[in-house]
Amino acid sequence: MRIAVFGGSFNPPHNGHVEAAKAAVRELSADRLIIIPAARAPHKEQENGSPSAEERYTLSHLAFGDLPNTELCDLELRREGLSYTVDTLCELKKLYTEDELILLMGSDMFLSFEKWKDFKRILEISSLAAFSRKHDEVAEISKLADYYAKEYGARVIRIGLIPTEVSSTELRAELKNRRGNNLLPELVYKEIIKKRYYSALPNLAWLRENSYIYLDEKRIPHVAGCEQEAVRLAERWGADKGLAAEAGILHDITKKLLGSEQLILCEEYGIITDVDEKTNIKLLHSKTGAEFARDKFGICSEVYSAIYWHTTGRADMTLLEKIIYMADYIEPTRSFEGVEELRRLAYEDIDAAVIRGLEMSLEELEKKNCSPHSNSVKALEWLKTH
Repeated sequence: MRIAVFGGSFNPPHNGHVEAAKAAVRELSADRLIIIPAARAPHKEQENGSPSAEERYTLSHLAFGDLPNTELCDLELRREGLSYTVDTLCELKKLYTEDELILLMGSDMFLSFEKWKDFKRILEISSLAAFSRKHDEVAEISKLADYYAKEYGARVIRIGLIPTEVSSTELRAELKNRRGNNLLPELVYKEIIKKRYYSALPNLAWLRENSYIYLDEKRIPHVAGCEQEAVRLAERWGADKGLAAEAGILHDITKKLLGSEQLILCEEYGIITDVDEKTNIKLLHSKTGAEFARDKFGICSEVYSAIYWHTTGRADMTLLEKIIYMADYIEPTRSFEGVEELRRLAYEDIDAAVIRGLEMSLEELEKKNCSPHSNSVKALEWLKTH
């Protein structure tokens, strides 16, 4: 049996890794592919914000789990201390004594192979299969393969160009700037955003696509309008436009749920409802929405609080909370008496706009003989006295 061994940091496992694995199995006619995430490579230091070894193992499972005849091996994760390829191959050879092991490696690793710990022992245990990343590397790899064969009796197999070339370092930088999702398997990207590994920020188009599925179709224009208004207000008042967009996109994510479903979410997330919410279940979507958005999309505390308080407001609101409160109120699809004046005010004096918005809400509740939420009353009092 021919067994291809693919080890690496997989930090994160990306489309280049997956395409390389597929190409290797195809060109080597391998019967099995073993994926081995490294615990900690001896020649690499992990960046802050990187997932742990166990978390990278989970990401690797999400990336490679659907490939046929493929298994993940936690051998290096269970080994204490620094992890060397030669140790891993020796252990695998004990398990697969009669089988051919083929160690997969990129061109950068192959070109520096003689510097590896006990590289001659590696050549005794396994064959090598080298990927080319660039056309100009092909000749160099071929020359070195011939040298290894002549000098050490190595068996080297050359694999064609990797279809998708991805730099893990550049990818991690892209993730911090709301890009890079196109370079990752979908399940891997979802997990990265959910856990916010690498200080990743969600691509906004991706966030819309993955959050709109929770909305009634008729609500989407309002949510899109709220995002648009929130970004404009953030630009006007110096807030983070990306966070404003996130909050706008996600603020009504649980709005369509029935009262009974809202209460189920409250129980699931440990949300304590107050007297006002028990008499007006519609208010709960802001709290459940904040929790749900954090659970599914890993939102930060600023976005969480902006969603949490967008229906009632509160005393001493943050700038982003004020922006989302107003964006929800005045977004382009809203049409009610006084909305144009409120829109003008929102770009002239954000505090005055929130005051007027709260007053209008309280006036509307009074007309309906409904009691206002205590947090709305406190928000209004705070803004008028500070």
